[in-house]
Amino acid sequence: MKSSYTRTLPAEWQAMSQVFTALGDTHRQRIVLLFDKGERLNVGQIAEVSTLARSTVSHHLKILHEAGVLESEKIGKEVWFWVNRDWLDVTLANVLAYLRAHY
Repeated sequence: MKSSYTRTLPAEWQAMSQVFTALGDTHRQRIVLLFDKGERLNVGQIAEVSTLARSTVSHHLKILHEAGVLESEKIGKEVWFWVNRDWLDVTLANVLAYLRAHY
């Protein structure tokens, strides 16, 4: 047993844990799955096809953005979101590398 991880995560895993926490909610998973490759969506577009209120969608987008799952850009009065594929690639590659090295 590797008891060194019972109290803290390795530094490189702390940011990754935010991704898994953010994606641990089914509403947020559905939001991420709405995006086509290279597509940018705003809160209104997501709320329009969601069963959630606009304020709830905004809350979920904030969590996804803070975890790095989504990127955003404000243009005029609208904030546009898109999937941060580069960060997800790195995060998932790090997990797979750890699993391959240790199991």
